[in-house]
Order: sequence, then C-alpha cells, then structure tokens
Amino acid sequence: MVLRAIALVLGIVELIAPRRLVDFWMGLATTDDAELRPWVYTAARVEGVFLVLWALKGGCSGGDDDASS
Repeated sequence: MVLRAIALVLGIVELIAPRRLVDFWMGLATTDDAELRPWVYTAARVEGVFLVLWALKGGCSGGDDDASS
C-alpha cells in the first residue's frame, strides 16, 4: 500500500517535471557536471506512466484468492 502510494507520487512528478527530478538524482549520483541526452527525460516520462499505471492497478494479482475457501 505504501509502496504504491510512493510509486504514484513519484510517477506523477516524473510526468509533470521530469527534468527537475532527473537533474536532482543525477546531482546526487555524480559530482561532475554531466550533460544528459534529451531522450533521458522522455524515458523518465515513460517510466512515470508505468509507475502511475502500476500504482493505480491496485491489488489485482490475477489469482482467485477468495475462491480457495
């Protein structure tokens, strides 16, 4: 539940402001001033879409847990 909420928030941020988020994490990961290619920000948006979809999917595991009783 908490993991899905974090994924939802992170996914929304990646969709709205991918450049700020990627630049923040790159600032933590490297000490050099790395120049990122433009497709990195597009990839961050795609990742944001998948995170939001996964978070909104809910607890659907595909199994019949209720039918086993």
